[in-house]
Amino acid sequence: MSVCTSCGACCAAFRVSFYWAEADDAPGGTVPVDTTERLGPHLRCMRGTSARDPRCQQLRGEIPGARCAIYASRPSPCRMLEPYDEQGRPTAQCAKARSLHGLPVLTPQKAAD
Repeated sequence: MSVCTSCGACCAAFRVSFYWAEADDAPGGTVPVDTTERLGPHLRCMRGTSARDPRCQQLRGEIPGARCAIYASRPSPCRMLEPYDEQGRPTAQCAKARSLHGLPVLTPQKAAD
């Protein structure tokens, strides 16, 4: 299991906002609309992430070790957030989310030979 599917820190650190048409009430949308809230005419966010202490309502379990209940249907911001960059270094977003929850920043990955 990858660190990205077994941590959950990012799901309880940031507002997850995205274009409204990613929700399944739009043609081709995949994010369950009942898991979102409207932010404006063109934006939605995952329920729970616009709170002062954000925590996506689709996050199941405790951090670390929490999992996304809609992982296969998650919105683009969730798909784009990566624990490591192209050089194998921990990303700033992942590091910030982990530190907010008292978790150590990931160690750099070694380059594949």
